[in-house]
Amino acid sequence: MNAIKMLGIVLIVAGGLGLLYGGFTYTQDTHEAKLGPIELSIKDKKTVNVPIWAGVGAIALGAVLLFVRSKP
Repeated sequence: MNAIKMLGIVLIVAGGLGLLYGGFTYTQDTHEAKLGPIELSIKDKKTVNVPIWAGVGAIALGAVLLFVRSKP
């Protein structure tokens, strides 16, 4: 299996997950302060939405890459 076909499989899986979940959430440390023995930090929750067209496009591009014939 060559790199193009592996990339196609990765794109199909990523596009499917994007359509299934619709986005992902991560936590970001935004502020931190140390005042002697006291430490303060603020964690901010961010959400990234994956558009439907991006998921469908990744699946379509992955399918094209899977079925492209490589030159011998």
